[in-house]
Amino acid sequence: MTDKPSIVFLFDVDNTLLDNDRIQAHLREHLAERYGTAARDRYWEILQRLVDELGYTDYLGALERYRDEVLHRPEILLMSSWLVDYPFADRLFPHALDAVKHVQQWGQTVILSDGDAVFQPRKVERSGLWQAVDGRVLIYIHKERELAYVERLYPAEHYVLIDDKLRILAAAKKIWGERVTTVFPKQGHYAHDPAILAAYPPPDIELDRIEDILASDFDALLKKN
Repeated sequence: MTDKPSIVFLFDVDNTLLDNDRIQAHLREHLAERYGTAARDRYWEILQRLVDELGYTDYLGALERYRDEVLHRPEILLMSSWLVDYPFADRLFPHALDAVKHVQQWGQTVILSDGDAVFQPRKVERSGLWQAVDGRVLIYIHKERELAYVERLYPAEHYVLIDDKLRILAAAKKIWGERVTTVFPKQGHYAHDPAILAAYPPPDIELDRIEDILASDFDALLKKN
């Protein structure tokens, strides 16, 4: 690769490589079956409130707040085990790991995700994604605000950002301009929300599924840059 420009591929996690919608649906089912629909609904209300406050989904933080309300239900403590021991590798999208490996022929791969400092790293590690990128994992609260630090840690002439959120892709394009190629795998509820699709400019590349990246050839991109 000495005769090619330096390129870094930045992969989002939730609903990009990992089917997070399916995980959430499974969590809702588990809460209802194990603790009842009232407990499920109250936990989810707290969870959504934390999303508004923090800007990311804090499952364990929501559990802490919910536990304060139900101190005399000790079985609630087992919710944490279900979360941290979840088989995340079973929720990877088909050929997600292959997609990460495929682009390594052109450049370095990095996980760039939003989340908390406990559950999100656990998710990345247990899914196999941490190993797939040789530990190059960045997890921020608002990753679109940290692109300058991404550049410092992983300098490159060009970046390829793969993310299911048009908001993130648009923010990166505004900051990096032609130095970034935005790739939009249309997976998960954000990727199909009509209001979101109407609110942001289209990405450089659209994919129906993350596995479609296996048919992508980035040689032209590298020659262009």
